Amino acid sequence: MEQDPKKLEAIIAPSILSCDLSNLAHECCRLVNAGSDWIHIDIMDRHFVPNLTIGAPVVKCLRKKLPDSFFDCHMMVSEPLNHVDDFADAGATLFCFHYETAMHNVDELIAKIKEKNMKVGMAIKPKTQLDAKIYELLDKNLIDMFLVMTVEPGFGGQSFMEDMMPKVKELREKYPNLNIQVDGGVKAENIQIPAEAGANVIVSGTGIIKFDDPTDVIKQMRETVQKSLKQ
Repeated sequence: MEQDPKKLEAIIAPSILSCDLSNLAHECCRLVNAGSDWIHIDIMDRHFVPNLTIGAPVVKCLRKKLPDSFFDCHMMVSEPLNHVDDFADAGATLFCFHYETAMHNVDELIAKIKEKNMKVGMAIKPKTQLDAKIYELLDKNLIDMFLVMTVEPGFGGQSFMEDMMPKVKELREKYPNLNIQVDGGVKAENIQIPAEAGANVIVSGTGIIKFDDPTDVIKQMRETVQKSLKQ
């Protein structure tokens, strides 16, 4: 039985990749206090993407400071199965792997993530198309959140790729109940575009972090998405 799509929530998830990484706990607390719904944590291994960021030990330390926050861990790593145990132990709430890295063992990976009591996210890069296997997993309700990247993964500060919106629209039409996330180049000035396409989970880095007090922009973003969900 399909749920009422109007029950979907507008979720704003600031990306801490744009924060002052030397003061990360304070930055995360600042974002939570400003009203962010999730904390989006970019994990990069310099294999799947050329950049290198933080790992499970840092997430574990952040969890001690923020025991009740939703940690949305975006796993830009070449072998996500090898990271499940560490990130479950670190306190990740959602483990979002890239489909491109898991085509050979995606069923095993999803089963292990669920076994570790984390929510399952699956992401695709801009050049990756929605295929039969993705639809099979979504049809079986094995994916809690689907991430459509709106930049090439690996670095912050890139421009939003509006040509990814047909994927978002297609997913929303087929799965009115699905949490659909967009990540890359989203800010208050263009959030209407992914919101109208059907995205309800918005990652924003510099579009939020650049403000000394991001309370107002987070509120504005949430209201924009919520308005689109009700239409």
